[in-house]
Amino acid sequence: MNGSLDPEERVMEPPTINEQVALIAQKYGWEEGDEIVVEMAGTKVSGIHQGEDYNKKWATPFGVRKYNKDAFIIISNQSRRDLSKSQPMDREHKPQHPYTPPSLNISEEKKTK
Repeated sequence: MNGSLDPEERVMEPPTINEQVALIAQKYGWEEGDEIVVEMAGTKVSGIHQGEDYNKKWATPFGVRKYNKDAFIIISNQSRRDLSKSQPMDREHKPQHPYTPPSLNISEEKKTK
């Protein structure tokens, strides 16, 4: 048999979640000291106060968080966020096709009628 496999190497198993996150962080050039935030999304919180005799099968008590079946996480690198606001153009705005409102775009024959 050619080659060798270390006991830690997995050939046929998919990468774990931690390995997938590490690969993505490496792909985007994130570094060890970056501020990484993990947030849960795809959830809902009940915002309705229920009466004492509410139907517990269909209604959720106030403030209870439910996780949707398609809930997901957001991993963001706060250290690399661009918080600069958009800047005005450094030239005069001259579009190639100037906009004319439809009310001013009436043909001459319609004006005479």
